[in-house]
Amino acid sequence: MTSRRLFLAASSAAIASAAEWPQWRGLARDGKSAESGLLKQWPAAGPKVVWTATGLGEGYSSYSISGGKLYTQGQQGKTEFVLAYDAATGKKLWATPAGGSYNESRGNGPRGTPTVDGQMLYSMSADGTLTVINKMDGKKQWEMNVVDKFGGHVIHWGMSESPLIDGNKVIVQPGGRGASVVALDKTNGKILWKSGDDTAGYASAIAFDFAGIRNVVTFTGEGIVGMNASTGEFLWRYDKVANRTANIATPLYTNGHLFVSSDYGTGCALLKLSGAGGKVKAEEVYFNRDMRNHYCSSVLVGEHVYGFSSNILTCMKLMSGEVAWRDRSVGKGQLIFADGLLYLQGEDGILALAEATPTAYKETARHKIGRGEYPVWTLPVLSDGRLFVRDQDKLTCFAVRG
Repeated sequence: MTSRRLFLAASSAAIASAAEWPQWRGLARDGKSAESGLLKQWPAAGPKVVWTATGLGEGYSSYSISGGKLYTQGQQGKTEFVLAYDAATGKKLWATPAGGSYNESRGNGPRGTPTVDGQMLYSMSADGTLTVINKMDGKKQWEMNVVDKFGGHVIHWGMSESPLIDGNKVIVQPGGRGASVVALDKTNGKILWKSGDDTAGYASAIAFDFAGIRNVVTFTGEGIVGMNASTGEFLWRYDKVANRTANIATPLYTNGHLFVSSDYGTGCALLKLSGAGGKVKAEEVYFNRDMRNHYCSSVLVGEHVYGFSSNILTCMKLMSGEVAWRDRSVGKGQLIFADGLLYLQGEDGILALAEATPTAYKETARHKIGRGEYPVWTLPVLSDGRLFVRDQDKLTCFAVRG
């Protein structure tokens, strides 16, 4: 193969990889996309609508995108479904039942996001049903209600995590006694390990290598806990950042440090990890109340963390906890990052672009999409130059690449 062909093949592979958003918060569960060439400003009427789709059903489920297909969850009647769409056209491809109905005054239906792993999808329903589905045809492979299996209970606003796939394991948080967090064989549901006694939280777990150990960290109903991913052995915990109402934000890991946050008047903390001899410890670097993530999870860009502290968009220096700026921006909302830009979504239906810079809040575009009966709480997703935004039953695809 010539050098030019090698270059083109490598470029195509890089573009395809950048377009993948195969699980909650993207490739690394950090809310960041590697896409480039995106619009720095939008037309006055907003970004171009490529397509809209309805029929998703109720729910706040975000979406995974892989191989040109979009996967999400929705409730229709007394059943929750995992659904597949053509990401280019919005055509529905299939819908597979995956859990019973869940009803709550702040919105019905699923909260989690399907995880893509090879040919399979792993989803968690609001009632605790873990379902494994072939992503090509929607055929169910195996299913287990982990809340019932492990003696947990459905938490107040429904089971909300997105399953973590790590090697041969699917890791979830049933919240049962002796089974706060469990690892199952992803091919058949066999129990590999059980760990802890905490009740379930609303957050999704992350995994990373540190001190020669594969670590799993998650935010339970009572605190941040670290475990050995291979054995489930408890390594450490940190409870100061937890509240007793709803711990939701996904932890951020970078270079031996963890950033964790929750709202309801609580705050954030930076933890420094240390480890040797198969053990890991976590030491508090700082705790403050300047970043209080509610349902938003922060993103790390360079040396700064960007996130909604309750309803105020905040930029904070990671290592010191020093606030660089605050702005009311789009109101309370969600954010993701790509190509030097923060994609902001307010719960009242406002989209905005802002530069990811610690110098000041610099908004470059704004577009109002409106909202229905419930707030727009679903995390937006970026893939292949398109921004996907969900308001319950309706999904809209916007073109955001020049």
